[in-house]
Amino acid sequence: MSARVRAPELRGRGWLNTGGRDLTLSDLRGKIVIADFWTFCCINCLHVLDELRPLEQKYGDVLVVIGVHSPKFEHEKDADALAAAVERYGVHHPVLDDPELDMWQQYAARAWPTLAVIDPEGYVVATMAGEGHAEGLSRLIDDLIATHEAKGTLHRGEGPYVPPAEPETTLRFPGKAVVLDDGNLLVSDSARHSLAELAPDGETLVRRIGTGERGRADGPAEAATFSEPQGLCLLPTHVAEVAGYDLVVADTVNHLLRGVRLATGEVVTVAGTGRQWRSTVDDHAHDARSVDLSSPWDLAWYDDKVVIAMAGIHQLWWFDPVKRTAGMYAGTTVEALKDGPLAEAWMAQPSGLSVSADGSRLWVADSETSAIRYVENGVLGTAVGQGLFDFGHVDGPAAEALLQHPLGVCALPDGSVLIADTYNGAVRRYDPETDAVGTVADGLTEPSDLVVTPDGGVLVVESAAHRLTRLAPGALTAAGASTVDGPRHRAERKPTDLAAGEVTLDVIFTPAPGQKLDETYGPSTRLVVSASPPELLLDGAGTGTDLSRRLVVNEAVAEGVLQVTAQAATCDADVEHAACHLTRQDWGVPVRVVDGAVTRLPLVLRGLDA
Repeated sequence: MSARVRAPELRGRGWLNTGGRDLTLSDLRGKIVIADFWTFCCINCLHVLDELRPLEQKYGDVLVVIGVHSPKFEHEKDADALAAAVERYGVHHPVLDDPELDMWQQYAARAWPTLAVIDPEGYVVATMAGEGHAEGLSRLIDDLIATHEAKGTLHRGEGPYVPPAEPETTLRFPGKAVVLDDGNLLVSDSARHSLAELAPDGETLVRRIGTGERGRADGPAEAATFSEPQGLCLLPTHVAEVAGYDLVVADTVNHLLRGVRLATGEVVTVAGTGRQWRSTVDDHAHDARSVDLSSPWDLAWYDDKVVIAMAGIHQLWWFDPVKRTAGMYAGTTVEALKDGPLAEAWMAQPSGLSVSADGSRLWVADSETSAIRYVENGVLGTAVGQGLFDFGHVDGPAAEALLQHPLGVCALPDGSVLIADTYNGAVRRYDPETDAVGTVADGLTEPSDLVVTPDGGVLVVESAAHRLTRLAPGALTAAGASTVDGPRHRAERKPTDLAAGEVTLDVIFTPAPGQKLDETYGPSTRLVVSASPPELLLDGAGTGTDLSRRLVVNEAVAEGVLQVTAQAATCDADVEHAACHLTRQDWGVPVRVVDGAVTRLPLVLRGLDA
């Protein structure tokens, strides 16, 4: 029997959602605690927040979730930005601010997100990386309740969460916007779970579509519900007439597309089941209402269909409102930056889309690589951006320019593109003719989208300021742009020292209690390995079905990043109508090649033992 491990004390810069109180583990003694190591840029972390909500409701008198915010991007280290994110994403549990990743290291986290389960006596009893653990957590919590009630060490009652004051603004964390035919603006009011129609001044509320409560109900404007909606796409008139609705909404947290009849405000579900996609990649057309989606974040009409920025699985998808079908358009689900044919390219949380004036090019804000990508002639290319861990605020030649987690793009009539450079609080402009980047405006608060108005002006969706902001006249002229040579950053996580030569990569997977590996449709596991730079690996890159892989590390490359994607299919054991599950995790593991270092790299896909 292995020795039990005491949970490290919770220490950080400060706490949120506690009414100003600092918590310690002794304050939580008698409760089952889940420490959720997250960062607010990470779509997988946002998925876990949604997975934890039902557990918090079901086990509210015995379970305390503690969010430990361990940031990736520089902007995420800002305390005010964290407070805004906690409100934006409806985090209803205490959050510890861990800006220097001290707790991350104390709990030996390797990936965002990571969960650590602490029992009522203060011992770590399980760690889990990635998402998709709700069922396993529920079983584990039931076991811990039974064990500690019998021992008398479980204390029921209310937890330490203290809700913040309810704000009063017309918009709350707006996401995306479109200009309607009459000049009004329609805005996805994400934290208010609705759509807000504003007058052309961008301030006066005309009407609201949706009740403002989180939900997924269809129906008239005053009864319909959304969950953190984002992208909006107006359909061409001839398509809208056949489809029966004028606008498509990316209902992000519901994993749905919704259709809206603008004349009445009626809402209908047009794509998605409401379940999060956990399947295998294919190139087939599917009935739109029967296919699972994953955090659709933005939409654009391109190539005679609605293209979806499917942030949750690092892909672009398509949706045909006439044929009522949907399928994958670009990307493999591997989270990284790689150009090439659409079916082979890699993306990382695409979050913004815009089509060039001539319809030939689809611009993509690829947020986690801090990149601006584009689709043209069946190929995905990169205009600005260098990879998952390189970001900053640097203008000039595109090959040297840096962004920081951009969420929006807006193609201009002259062929250039505006960028909502979200974590830099700036609007940037990329000009393909000069292949250069300039700063148009800065000092903004998390801009997430841009729209061109009928009079040629530009409105910025200034999300964390809860408003639309008009750019100053002349901002888009050459004289209006500035050149910034700001900081350059790399996301610094402690690298893993590996020896040159042969190294064994072991992805450790333990099915959740009551589940077993499922080989009904072929091998139950899949492992994809690549490296940045590619020269880091002399052998071992590629795709296979074994979760153990022999790698050959190049002694001539001092450092790099191993990109690993693993998944495992399971089903319920000994059950008549067994449910199927897919567990998946992406890692970007910084490594340093050191003489005499370890020759084995273990990663935990799902660990139900500490």
